[in-house]
Amino acid sequence: MRVLGVNALFHDPAAALVVDGAVVAAAEEERFSRRKHGKRPVPFAAWELPEQSMRWCLAQTGLSPGDLDAVAYSFDPALAKPAGDMGLHDPWDNIRLMYAEAAPGFIAEALPGLDRDQVRFVPHHVAHAASAALAAPLTKEGRPCSVLVLDGRGEQASHLAGRYEHGRLEVLAQQQLPHSLGLLYESLTEHLGFLRSSDEYKVMALASYGSPRHLGRLRDVVRTTPDGGFEAPVPDWTEMAPRRSGGETDWPQEYADLACSVQARLEEVLVELAQWLHERTGDDALTMAGGIALNCVANSRIWRETAFEQVWVQPAAGDAGTALGAALQVVADDGTLAEPMHTAALGRGFAAEDLAAELRRAALPFTTPRDLAGDVADVLAGNGVVAWFDGRSEYGPRALGHRSLLAHPGYATNLERLNDVKGREQFRPVAPMVLAERAAELFDEGPIPSPYMLFVHRVAAEWRDRIPAVVHVDGTARIQTVDDDTTPHVAALLRAFEQRTGLPVVVNTSLNTAGRPMVDTPREALELFGSAPVDALVLGPHVVRRADLATGVAR
Repeated sequence: MRVLGVNALFHDPAAALVVDGAVVAAAEEERFSRRKHGKRPVPFAAWELPEQSMRWCLAQTGLSPGDLDAVAYSFDPALAKPAGDMGLHDPWDNIRLMYAEAAPGFIAEALPGLDRDQVRFVPHHVAHAASAALAAPLTKEGRPCSVLVLDGRGEQASHLAGRYEHGRLEVLAQQQLPHSLGLLYESLTEHLGFLRSSDEYKVMALASYGSPRHLGRLRDVVRTTPDGGFEAPVPDWTEMAPRRSGGETDWPQEYADLACSVQARLEEVLVELAQWLHERTGDDALTMAGGIALNCVANSRIWRETAFEQVWVQPAAGDAGTALGAALQVVADDGTLAEPMHTAALGRGFAAEDLAAELRRAALPFTTPRDLAGDVADVLAGNGVVAWFDGRSEYGPRALGHRSLLAHPGYATNLERLNDVKGREQFRPVAPMVLAERAAELFDEGPIPSPYMLFVHRVAAEWRDRIPAVVHVDGTARIQTVDDDTTPHVAALLRAFEQRTGLPVVVNTSLNTAGRPMVDTPREALELFGSAPVDALVLGPHVVRRADLATGVAR
């Protein structure tokens, strides 16, 4: 069965292709259009489809639109209510619903040869749930698992708690709008001067610098309910801190305290919701999706403080992941169990000869070293910054060793240096990459392995002074564990770097600059290398060193 999944209605438009139960391709439209998040989540943009990512997914396998058995669209307009009836102030939401109803025609027009009757609507939160429970390696062969979804909104809810067994979902609780933890956090993001429905991760980073002095007050208004849901009215933030207009560079303590208070209450509520779910299911495994599942601090508390033995979070937990989930749900409804998702490297990749051709076209001197890991480790050991472009790009917002900026973790100044390279706020952390077999020596209080940067771990006291660049102000780090099966080139690099420095960790942050999507093609990698203070660019097996550019001769 060949099913194309499509997310388009709100934000992070994306496409994913599932063939005979295997995920063969998945990509976000932003990687093609170069517009961060693909588009803004406004009703007037709801008609925009991920046309480039849809066509690319088909081209990856040589399929034409007429070869598809179904197209799964991750929103069901038949379940939606008028915004006013749900307590939402969105006077143009009717336009969004109109576009959703017309989606089959739009998709058939974008993919000539597709029968519009092949388009199936999948409820938004079901698509989120399927992206986690049906893709998780720990649920293979239909093993039962609990699933928790939390985001801003779907058709009429903001939350789903349930259980999957043999591809079938049992919904145990849903929170109806207007109560939404996602919308609550988005509203705080906007109050702090960040871009709503985009910069929520910045609030999470800022929270580490504050004290939860408003926590008691928030506990009075944001709370769980006995039926597995919650109440989350948006408070008047100005009573706790003045509204910021955006663009300010200073961060008075009151803003960090407010962020910390909301983050702390969010964590408490999520733990309570997960505990309620476990009491109903008794499952060993919890799977999670929805934008709030990208809150790695909260994820770690769920892992530590609930009775679930395993917690797996979809790496594309935001709306982009619903493209995959919608396709997986349609496949499951047809009676096929999907193969587990073992990697997020589902996007575009380029052959070594094509990468070399791009370098020659750019007239750049480069080498193709026999010992790539050793050569790059030399640059890093000398405190150089490396732009690393290897294999297929990642599905989801995290750089996982395919489109990364790498640096030495032993110099505290490299945090400020990388934030300067990327042009972003100085309170933003960078992450450590570590071999899975070594991770437990350096990090605890979080699950290991942790291949998708979706949990935070406490850095062992004896290592904090040795790898200061990756230790956040609260003593934690959002780690990525690496192994020879999924990221062999990064694993080799880590071993070579440790041979030279005694440190089994390399700094990793996404290969982009502020406000831009991650680099996805070699041309974009060259553009970043040409505009940012990066010492070396790795394109597959090839290396360009900035020091060689003056002579025009590669060593």
